Amino acid sequence: MVERETWATRAGFILAAIGSAVGLGNIWRFPFQTATNGGSAFLLVYLVAVLVIGIPALLGEFVVGRRANINAIEAFNKLGRPQWAFVGAIGVLGSFWTLSYYSVVGGWVLRFIYGFASGVVLDQPQTYFTDVAATGLDAVALHGLFMLVTAGIVALGIEDGIELATKFMVPSIVVLLLGLAVYAFTLPGSGAGYEFYLSPDFATVVENWTTVVPAAAGQALFSLSVGFAVMITYASYLSKDDSLPADGLTIAVSNSFVGFLAGLVVIPLLFAAGITIGGEGSLVSGSGGAGAVFIGVTTALVDLPGLAARVVGALFFGTVLIAAISSSISLLEAVVSYLVDNYALPRAPTAAGLGGVVFLLGVPSALDTAWLTWFDGISVSLFLPVVVLLVVLFVGWELGGEAVDELRQGTSGGTLLPMVWLWSLRTVVLLAILVVVGLNFYDLFLTPEAGDYFIVPPGL
Repeated sequence: MVERETWATRAGFILAAIGSAVGLGNIWRFPFQTATNGGSAFLLVYLVAVLVIGIPALLGEFVVGRRANINAIEAFNKLGRPQWAFVGAIGVLGSFWTLSYYSVVGGWVLRFIYGFASGVVLDQPQTYFTDVAATGLDAVALHGLFMLVTAGIVALGIEDGIELATKFMVPSIVVLLLGLAVYAFTLPGSGAGYEFYLSPDFATVVENWTTVVPAAAGQALFSLSVGFAVMITYASYLSKDDSLPADGLTIAVSNSFVGFLAGLVVIPLLFAAGITIGGEGSLVSGSGGAGAVFIGVTTALVDLPGLAARVVGALFFGTVLIAAISSSISLLEAVVSYLVDNYALPRAPTAAGLGGVVFLLGVPSALDTAWLTWFDGISVSLFLPVVVLLVVLFVGWELGGEAVDELRQGTSGGTLLPMVWLWSLRTVVLLAILVVVGLNFYDLFLTPEAGDYFIVPPGL
């Protein structure tokens, strides 16, 4: 039997986990949530949610992965709870499902890098996304290219593929965002963007706490890549010498910093170009999304002098591409690890074969954005929250003392902190996730206007 791979260094694991968490959501969702939900007041609520909810949930997945030392599905069998293996299966399926349309978005990013490098995107900044990049055979081809890169990195293995790639990718994301943030700072009119993004508006938080608090809790959970079986998989390659609490804190802080830094780039760029966020007639909605990045940022760059628009645009979307790949390789690894561990299949052809299947599953999303929206709704509102809820229940109430013992491995502290963590999972985290699940299920299955509603595929 082939010996199972491990991370070559602790830093390699931390950077890979940060890379998984720092995805497209940090760039096209987090800044806009912060800006439209109370500015730095929302940021404070979010950071509290990360500390109280996000990190405990992340550590729960770490505990399962490292204690079992095997993929997310087989982990529950190895821990002596085969009746819970379906939790890992849903997580792995969710990763597979999500990657199919995530790769399509990665293809859009490739298109915009070319568009800025060549200058063609600047001729039609508000329509290039819908008329050229979003759908069609070109979108299918670029979706395939993105998947080819993703599968190629995963095929090289943990140390020579994922770890080596993320050691380059994650520092590159930070350096590029810092450079772009400095550039945005120099633009006339950017000051209004900083005021919009950072001004604390506690009145907004207090008046809308029923939506702001769940939004912060959901962002804290989902921006850390919990719920996709990814962190269970990555932690399964860890040694017992690593401190899970220290690693979890490092990952959470780094992920939050990148999201905040992305806001210091995107929001000032938009305001410097006179583009408002939210409101009637705005190019950019208050929730962010594809329109914010592909249409809003592109329009904001059109009036920059000389080659500045092309250079800044190519660098910005190059940063987005690196973030997208660092997340996509983790989604594919969650699936590959199951087949490699359980059936002793060779890694390279397994990664290639699964990449091909993911490509085929994503073709409808590449041909019609209505399909992409449907896939995303099922992933974010169904797969992800259900897995997070079940993992918290499993670790908190089923694994219990074993989880505490695993968390203590590699640390020099006593039992107080692990016990506080366990009871936070059993109470505060569980309650917060139940609220998020309830809200997501309401959005997915019910609408105030039509009553009972179930999202069906487009055209059916």
